[in-house]
Amino acid sequence: MRGTYKTKSKEIINEEIKSFSNGFTIKELKTSLDNKNINVGLTTLYRHLLDLENKNIVKKYFDDNNVAHFKTIISSESDNVFYLKCSKCEKIVPVDCECINDFYKHILGKHKFYIEAKNIILSGLCNDCKNFIKL
Repeated sequence: MRGTYKTKSKEIINEEIKSFSNGFTIKELKTSLDNKNINVGLTTLYRHLLDLENKNIVKKYFDDNNVAHFKTIISSESDNVFYLKCSKCEKIVPVDCECINDFYKHILGKHKFYIEAKNIILSGLCNDCKNFIKL
């Protein structure tokens, strides 16, 4: 079994991930690295992101077209986090408040259904983008 070790590629990927404040796709990450003349293969990216996901450093979710997106997890986020995604600017905001926990308890108690929160994303418009659109 392979041990955990740091490589230059992993360090470069980790630094590049920090530049994406609103999440990223593999394609966006690869393009960003390529634009900086940093040669990291797709296999390396996939493996490293899987490792980061397993360590709860990034969270993977899927958009409406089933494209995988990744977002760095803020250390204060719990496992029961919904994400709000603006369909205009694509900003992603974690929602971690007591009402979410109450919702989970309600679904489990009333409907006998356990929600796996790892990929729950609600889409709509953030306040900034809503102000540009007349409803």
